[in-house]
Amino acid sequence: MTTPIRVAGMRRIIFVALAACGGSLCLAAEPPTSQTRGTQEASGRRDAAGRDFARWEKEIAAYEAADRTDPPPKGGVLFVGSSTIRLWKSLAEDFPGQKVINRGFGGSEIRDATHFADRLIFPHEPRQIFLRAGGNDIHGGRLPDEVAADFADFVRTVRVRLPDAEIVYIGVNPAPARWGEGDKYRALNAKIRKLALGMPRVGYADAYDISLDREGRARTELFLADKLHFNVEGYRLLAERVRPFLMMAK
Repeated sequence: MTTPIRVAGMRRIIFVALAACGGSLCLAAEPPTSQTRGTQEASGRRDAAGRDFARWEKEIAAYEAADRTDPPPKGGVLFVGSSTIRLWKSLAEDFPGQKVINRGFGGSEIRDATHFADRLIFPHEPRQIFLRAGGNDIHGGRLPDEVAADFADFVRTVRVRLPDAEIVYIGVNPAPARWGEGDKYRALNAKIRKLALGMPRVGYADAYDISLDREGRARTELFLADKLHFNVEGYRLLAERVRPFLMMAK
């Protein structure tokens, strides 16, 4: 025996549902699946411009794992930024007597250093931070004004947790592989230097011309085969520019 359908009752129920939802049919939200949860987590690692920070997760997690095994000393000198920092293998030798920490991650921009500050910088409570990034930002299509604004945001972010730390920006320099971007590098350096002059405990270490000869041509002998990254001699010159800005070791 079939049960009769109570059409009138159903109409009343639908009417009440529509009224409660302002004239739109309310649908119960489905519980998130593992796929939707993954999408939500990934979107949480993007900024307003849609930048995907998850691409560096393995590299950042590797630093964290190393820190748990052998924690670096607090109150040291931390270098953060793109591949110029990541590949600087002679940091400890170049600055003897300093407690140096290398937290570079290749391909990164200034805004990436800001995003990962709570994992790469703050746990070590450094007394001094050297930031070298900006070249990838320009290469990716960002303008000097935008990148300089990212630097200001980096400083603001660090100041919240490390109000007394000194921050030094290491200026970007032309590389043969990206020779056409040299003018934008120069403009970026000038803008960041101007910002630094107006900020307490913020400095600017000029390194623009270390890759140029007297005629303004590229010194290719300072670079690896990729014509983008410094070789040993290139890092020696970079260290000479940075050394005067190092605070006395405690």
